[in-house]
Amino acid sequence: MALAGVLAISLLASGCGGAKKGSEGSGGGEKLDDIGLNADAGESGLADAGEPTRGGKLIYGLEADTNGGFCLSEGQLAISGMMVVRAVYDTLTVPNAEGDYVPYLAKSVTHDDAYQTWDIVIREGVKFHDGTDLTAEVVKNNLDAYRGAYPGRDSLLLAFNLRNIASVEVTAPDTVQVKTVVPWVAFPSYLYSSSRLGIMAQSQLDDKDSCARKLVGTGPFKFVSWNPNQKFVAERNPDYWQIAPDGKPYPYADSIEFRPITDIEVRNQALQSGDINIMHTSDGETIGGKLKDLRDQGKINMMVSEDSAEVSFVQMNQTAPPFDDIRMRKALAMAADRSQINEIVNDGLPTIADSVFSPDSIGYVEDPGFPKYDQAEAKKLIEEYVADGGKPEFTLHATNAPTVKRLAELIQQRAKAAGVTVKIILRDQASLINDAIGKKYQAMLFRNYPGGDPDSLYVWFYSGTKGDDGSFTPNLVNFAGVNDPEVDKALDEGRSETDPAKRKAIYQDLARRMATQVHGIWSWYTPWAVAESANVHGILGPPLPGDDASKPGDATTDDPARQPNRGLATGHSLIGLWVE
Repeated sequence: MALAGVLAISLLASGCGGAKKGSEGSGGGEKLDDIGLNADAGESGLADAGEPTRGGKLIYGLEADTNGGFCLSEGQLAISGMMVVRAVYDTLTVPNAEGDYVPYLAKSVTHDDAYQTWDIVIREGVKFHDGTDLTAEVVKNNLDAYRGAYPGRDSLLLAFNLRNIASVEVTAPDTVQVKTVVPWVAFPSYLYSSSRLGIMAQSQLDDKDSCARKLVGTGPFKFVSWNPNQKFVAERNPDYWQIAPDGKPYPYADSIEFRPITDIEVRNQALQSGDINIMHTSDGETIGGKLKDLRDQGKINMMVSEDSAEVSFVQMNQTAPPFDDIRMRKALAMAADRSQINEIVNDGLPTIADSVFSPDSIGYVEDPGFPKYDQAEAKKLIEEYVADGGKPEFTLHATNAPTVKRLAELIQQRAKAAGVTVKIILRDQASLINDAIGKKYQAMLFRNYPGGDPDSLYVWFYSGTKGDDGSFTPNLVNFAGVNDPEVDKALDEGRSETDPAKRKAIYQDLARRMATQVHGIWSWYTPWAVAESANVHGILGPPLPGDDASKPGDATTDDPARQPNRGLATGHSLIGLWVE
């Protein structure tokens, strides 16, 4: 059961686009940058927004609800769940615009020279929604729960992510000390963990019956009610620890209601009709079509970002034929013109990906050596594979969402032209998860790896653990079954390298290794958009808090370290949203 939720947490079905079946795309080759839909353009409409005002209700249309609830160490949180977490909880660190992870609920996060002893100092005066104090002891208990070491609480994905933690101890009323097995340069990024590592109150942490349904955090909104698949309601926290420039606590809005609306057309219509006043989407056609038109007409505000983007890709099971043979991985990569498929599925708007790293990552390389479109060479590799006794066929697993099905059909057609037979197997999400866990598949469509520190790839691609007796235990969440000594070496070295230049070089070499060995067929970077009614503003929120967040914060600042991160793949801040 623990593993059954892992894939739902971070691996989502691929297909960010939405061109209708039979469409061949716009053919114009326009990208998000070309039409002013990128992080640099920011949030439209703000020039006329004026000063923030207080009051009003935010009604947020999400792409899905969260199965399993919000007992966070045990949660199955995709982006919709991350948005709810940002409303009710705070994380110890957050990413800034420079890509660093800086203190948030923590006042400071420091390390020794070896990067193996970390001291987390907690902000003073912060209270949970039940009136109890945020203390080092509560933070320690949360960290233990996330790493699977707290009695009565299980852990899913984060138990794997945090396995490098050797111990967690309270060394002062406001200080938690974490010691790691090996030096861990990226440890502060794991205190954020794509916004999943919210700090729960002790009352929720110890609630054996209702931990998943009675949410108690320190966040800007206090939990009121949750009717699964209908709505999640929270009200303004009058005692929030961050103070706005007007001298009162954030947030500006009186309440927030999240509504899961899985159908993108229905979500679009709800925004236009005023049933909701903010929504998110990764649907390429919607972003570059209806939402852009509404923005240009002055009817909505919108921000679009590929910063720290997830990668859409074809995942191949390298533990079994045909993809245990690099010739077949290269052949599949060469057989399809990814730019053409991007035009058909996404109107060509997203940026083609040649790497597992997004362009704002230190591991990004402009040309890492990923195979280029070359159908003749693909046929040659397939012929060689067949001559050695291989069978030119495989199954492609995908969800039954229309856009994902269309993408699978395009891959099937391109493979057939190169001499490979592809059978498409459509699965519901739960079945797809089980297929991946048991490696009962040959190829799958996914999106994953949202920006952040390159060390985050450790959990997904490290081959496994080698015992002193020579035994080998495979890494169960290495779903592609990558067993590449060069990848393992880079992940080990990158985790503990303290010299920034050397660390960058290690991860760039990893990008080249991943590309040339075709450990995934990277397709494009998934853009996310947040769209608001014309009278709603403040998507990214205010500057990040300084040392004393109990005093009025800055409306703006020139300090880049305090600018919020512009990526939207793991959600966004809610404290600065306001309604005219």
